[in-house]
Amino acid sequence: MVHGQEVSAWRPSVPGVMEVFHAHFTEHVYPMHVHDAWTLLIVDDGAVRYDLDRHERGTPNDTVSLLPPQVPHNGSPATSLGFRKRVLYLSTTQLDESYIGPAVDGPDLTDPVLRRRIGQLHTALARRGDELEAESRLALISQRLREHLRPRTTVIGGTVPYRGIAHDLRDLLDERFLEGTTLEEAARSLHAHPAHLVRAFSAAFGIAPHQYMTSRRVDLARRLLLDGRPPGEVATAAGFYDQSHLTRHFKRLLGIAPGHYARTGAHRLSRNRPRSMPRGL
Repeated sequence: MVHGQEVSAWRPSVPGVMEVFHAHFTEHVYPMHVHDAWTLLIVDDGAVRYDLDRHERGTPNDTVSLLPPQVPHNGSPATSLGFRKRVLYLSTTQLDESYIGPAVDGPDLTDPVLRRRIGQLHTALARRGDELEAESRLALISQRLREHLRPRTTVIGGTVPYRGIAHDLRDLLDERFLEGTTLEEAARSLHAHPAHLVRAFSAAFGIAPHQYMTSRRVDLARRLLLDGRPPGEVATAAGFYDQSHLTRHFKRLLGIAPGHYARTGAHRLSRNRPRSMPRGL
């Protein structure tokens, strides 16, 4: 535990769930960032205030929040008491990219049944041996999320969200977020002035190109840490210059150092390992 916060994170052996993240924050403020997965969030105490697609959102009255992949958002406590949240990061096998637009338009869902099922899934994911239950609950949750989003998935006139130069730059950053790219290289590839790229990207997504790339790298780093890889190795694998470079950005985004974050996952695994049976039984 770090002053003002409690964090627990682990990767369960359930297809479709990339990470489970539980946290209690009283002061930490998330800067604008993105994830490569769907963020399914419930808040147990307090409330979170966040911006998504340049609109202020929140988590009042026991809502369920679904934040789509690759769409920048931030987050901060809505009150001085902070908030306690439980998060599931779901892969696109659960919700494909056609649901991103509807989720941006309406990320906060008031659905007591859905919220209860998500809580039950968290309980199942925390217990070793309940993988089948977790998979079953996840299937029901994914279906209900699709039902919430499906009525608004019609594309009018063939319009594709995030068209134009900003979308092209995002595709380029996604392709090169590990090895990196300079703004000049991106400008040459996309035949656009560097300043125009930055303005277009920031206007379209509410985040600067370098912030987007860094948050993609941090997102990968947290997965590798939960796989048990050491922070120094993770830093290189996720595209950071060295471990201190990783630590600086990791703490800025998550409010916790990479090593501490990795230990929360290791502690969870050790608690869930089955005890050896006495000999002769």
